[in-house]
Order: sequence, then structure tokens, then C-alpha cells
Amino acid sequence: MSLSGCITALATPFDGRGDLDLDAWRALLDRQVRGGIQGVVVAGSTGEAAALSDEEYVALISAAVAHLAGAMPVLAGTGQMNTAKTIAQTRLAASAGADYALVVTPPYVRAPQAGLEAHYRAVAEQGGLPVVLYNVPGRTGCDLLPATVAALAAHPRIVGIKESRTEPDRLQALLALRRSDFCVLSGDDGTAGQALLAGADGLISVGANALPSAYRHLCELARRGEASATQSWDAQLVEFHAFFGIESNPIPVKALLQRQGVGQGLRLPLLPLSETHAGLADRLAERAIALEAQSSREPLAA
Repeated sequence: MSLSGCITALATPFDGRGDLDLDAWRALLDRQVRGGIQGVVVAGSTGEAAALSDEEYVALISAAVAHLAGAMPVLAGTGQMNTAKTIAQTRLAASAGADYALVVTPPYVRAPQAGLEAHYRAVAEQGGLPVVLYNVPGRTGCDLLPATVAALAAHPRIVGIKESRTEPDRLQALLALRRSDFCVLSGDDGTAGQALLAGADGLISVGANALPSAYRHLCELARRGEASATQSWDAQLVEFHAFFGIESNPIPVKALLQRQGVGQGLRLPLLPLSETHAGLADRLAERAIALEAQSSREPLAA
């Protein structure tokens, strides 16, 4: 299954007691299918993976795999703070039926580049799943440099990278590594249109939880090379891009999802969206309805 287009980094719905809400989970998956989404990430950082037990982790992946029934690839977040734990988590994801492992750089430990290269090779060779690298230095304190990515891209079990740094020179360095078996995915909603126009294969999106059709439409326009239309559509999403970063992810997107009837909160140490931003969330929830309707009227490419 190819990795391209709009892929949603799914939030994990909880019920009023703080337990997994698998009915809401399936409803969220159905929204992604209806919105034309082309892949999902389960139990990444947006999915509050660090707050899940192993049993919950397996339940989420298994439910997604069963419910989607091959309609789109399922990526599982498996990155941990060391290599042995990441391999174990990747094997757990494989046992639950995931198609790919999305493996963030080990947070906090500040591994050297040679250590990162050895880490990813070991996970690719021993974890049982094709690996998508994930670089998000603002969260991990660790930057996977393009030279290291270049060394890893030749590995047959390492199939792409989600890059959250947005500098043009970083994007260009990674785009030079693209092949039919190695994809470059944007990890930033706000700059994804420009990244895809420049040649990136797709976006792993937070906002697509709440606006799947709208973010799929953005990606489709950009992948077709329609620069003016991409910029015009992106302008309609700018306020959403900003909102999803107004507090720590996934607090804002879960606030919108709750207003859409999906899920009821987060797990500590995260807290619900502050009252300061409640009015904005109410307004954007209404705006999302109109944008979803508008974007769904435009035909999508196969």
C-alpha cells in the first residue's frame, strides 16, 4: 500500500470516565473514509500514545485494521526512548495488524547521528514492519539530519520520512532522496500546501481529524500542481492551522472533535482546552461544517 496524499494522525477518543471509546473511534474512522483520507496513523503523539496501556494500544490498532478492512494503510506510532523498546513496540503493532511503523526519533536522550542510524536500522530489521522515519525536533530535542536520512533511505525496510521541520532547505534536501520506494511526507499542516507543490508525496495531518475533506482537498490541489488554487484554499484553512497549535497538540483538535460529537477529553497531564479559547473553538466548529461541505462538492482524483 502506497503512502501519499492526506494521511490523518488520529486523536484517540475517550469517554466520560476516561476509558477508550471504541464506538467513537470507529465513527472517527468512518469520517476519514467519507472525507477521502488516504491513510491513518494510530497511537502517534496526536493519539496520546504515551498515555495508553499496551492493551489499549493493541485494541486501537486492531479495531482500525478490522474496521477499515484494507481501505487505506494503517500506520502505528512505535517510537520509544531506546531501541529495544522501539523494536518491542513495533512487533506489538505488527501483531495487531498495522501496515507500517511511524518511528519518531528517541525523545529526550539526544542520540548522536550515528546512534540514530543504528537505531533505525535495528528497528527496520527486527521490528517486523516497514519503517517511516519521523523527525520533530521541537518535541523530541533531537534532529534527524538529511545526511543520516540519506544513509537510511537505501534500506529496503525504511520507506519514507515524516518531516516536521519547515525550512525550505530542509525540504529540498529530503526531496532529493525521493524514490518510488521512499516517500517524503510533510508533518506540518500550515506549510503542507507549499511542500506538496514542491514535490512532497503527502501530509500527515492533525487538522484532518476534524476536517478530513478540507485537508484532503488541500493536498489534492497541491499534488495536481494547481498553485493558485492551493494557495486560495489554504487561505481558508489558515485560522485552523493556527488554532491547532494554540495549545499543546492534541488539546485543540480534541476540542473541535468533542464539539463534533467525537470523544470527551484527554488524559493527564494534558487538560481540556482553556476557557480563553472556547469561543474560538465554537466558531471554528461551525466554520468546519461549511468547509467540509464546500470541499466535498469538488471531485477527488483517484
